[in-house]
Amino acid sequence: MSHMDPNTVVIQMKDIVKKFGDFTANDHIQLTIHQGEVHAILGENGAGKSTLMNILYGMYPPTSGTIEVKGKEVHIDNPQKAIELGIGMVHQHFMLVQPFTVTENIVLGMEPMNGLSVNLKEAREKIRALSERYNLMVDPDAKIEDISVGMQQRVEILKVLYRGAEFLILDEPTASLTPQEIGELMEIITHLTADGKSVILITHKLKEIKMAADNCTVIRRGKYIDTVKVGDKSEDDLAGMMVGREVNFRVEKKAQTPTDTVLEVKDLHAKDYRGAEILKGLSLSVRRGEIVGLAGVDGNGQSELVAILTGLGKAVSGDVVLNGETVTNLPPGVLFEKGITNIPEDRQKHGLVMPFSVSENLILQNFAKAPFAKHGILQQKAIKDHAGKLIEDFDIRPAGCEQRPAGTLSGGNQQKVIIAREVTNDGDLLIAFNPTRGLDVGAIEFVHKYIVEQRNKMRAILLVSFELDEIMSLSDRIDVIFDGKIVGEVKGEGADEYVLGKMMAGGAA
Repeated sequence: MSHMDPNTVVIQMKDIVKKFGDFTANDHIQLTIHQGEVHAILGENGAGKSTLMNILYGMYPPTSGTIEVKGKEVHIDNPQKAIELGIGMVHQHFMLVQPFTVTENIVLGMEPMNGLSVNLKEAREKIRALSERYNLMVDPDAKIEDISVGMQQRVEILKVLYRGAEFLILDEPTASLTPQEIGELMEIITHLTADGKSVILITHKLKEIKMAADNCTVIRRGKYIDTVKVGDKSEDDLAGMMVGREVNFRVEKKAQTPTDTVLEVKDLHAKDYRGAEILKGLSLSVRRGEIVGLAGVDGNGQSELVAILTGLGKAVSGDVVLNGETVTNLPPGVLFEKGITNIPEDRQKHGLVMPFSVSENLILQNFAKAPFAKHGILQQKAIKDHAGKLIEDFDIRPAGCEQRPAGTLSGGNQQKVIIAREVTNDGDLLIAFNPTRGLDVGAIEFVHKYIVEQRNKMRAILLVSFELDEIMSLSDRIDVIFDGKIVGEVKGEGADEYVLGKMMAGGAA
């Protein structure tokens, strides 16, 4: 396909409507994809991007609207049909079998098979050829469990290429990659489009769109906003289209001098759920009035560290010292009383009680205390007033949701409930674990402002996040975690993302 023409329309989605019951996820969306282009689909979480792509990939039918592939109207009623039409999708969460090799994973589920004889030798050669052609650098014989996340993603890309994909949908492809891996992914995309393939990039990260995309379709709350040439728009323009108002990315932070040490972690050792050592002598400290960012790729011991600090996990050895007192391995309730508050990683599991009302969730740890209880009796008015104030302060939607079960709110609003509760809990130490994961630009701006406000009130803050941009824009100091220990520390101001990326991948600072 060397004689490619960027004016050739290869896929057209016209007037796509998708309803789930009364909810309209896609409301008359248009999408036009040209040959050899990178087309970004930009929108906040819950805007309907994934729904639209799931329709294109045959996961569910549109309520109304049409799809044309190469000028012919098609009905894509399952992924097999999409694959036959040359549409391949790389999901955000990889679907690979860990103990199998790359080759075995790629041929898995390939129909038709003559009996059981898959010719693995032939498959390996084809995979090697594809890997070289698109500069994927994947070893066909490596086991999935032995390769990095970035490499696993390339296996997923190979899987769709092996099945003959001409159009590749990449769903939030950079969510768990280091800056270096993101750079490599962008190069791979360039190789694909140079060969005439079209890439559809689902994302809410503006930096990546500017880096990789030719055109960008913006969706807001299920509605089609516009399709624009990326070169003509700044990040701020794109953000404004996505959110519907101006967004301030720069986190305003006044200089301030931290005071005494609130948290000291000394030589912590711990095992993961499989019993393998995951924390291997980790030490760090956080003082009043500073944000310490813990930067690292998922899976290097962050979850275990936070679990120990919040009483949900146990250390094998080492000490956790809070305000000069050793608090290692104490239960969650005791740690909370001693001043540790927490915006948890998993809001469904640890953050909220879904059937409880919003106002009940806002006093979860304090329901037995004044003013919410008197002589053991819940004071409904105080509870409702407290909730009303926080719903307004934190713009929790829908307004007036005091009595609604927390489970009926959107993910972003559930996160706001947790943040409202934890920052008003007023402990000495606030641990924020991926506090903006899955939130859109507007909500992120809001959460960042609150975290900085807590710092300005001289609380100690430990920010654990897999988003390097978030760490860099908020932290006063950055500790890099790799393989269960801190491998380096840099000042937050003027930190270099490539230096951090190298450290995150285990290289020397």
